[in-house]
Amino acid sequence: MRVIAELPHPECKITIFSMNQKYIVKFEQGTFEQSYKLAELDLSGGGVNDVFEILDEAFIATVIERFKLMRTDFTQAYKRHQF
Repeated sequence: MRVIAELPHPECKITIFSMNQKYIVKFEQGTFEQSYKLAELDLSGGGVNDVFEILDEAFIATVIERFKLMRTDFTQAYKRHQF
């Protein structure tokens, strides 16, 4: 797996990897991460530029909201099973 690009964003780290004819887009925020896989064949042939088009601000906003939900879910689970 090799890093193709890193996109700057103030709320999370965005890294695009290439592996086995797939692009993997990884979002990281603190201890949480989300990954999305795209087959190269599913794109129009523009390479990583096609991935950049998919990662518009509307999509990134949903990813940020999902991080908030993930944090809430984890915090609630942790509180139910405090050690």
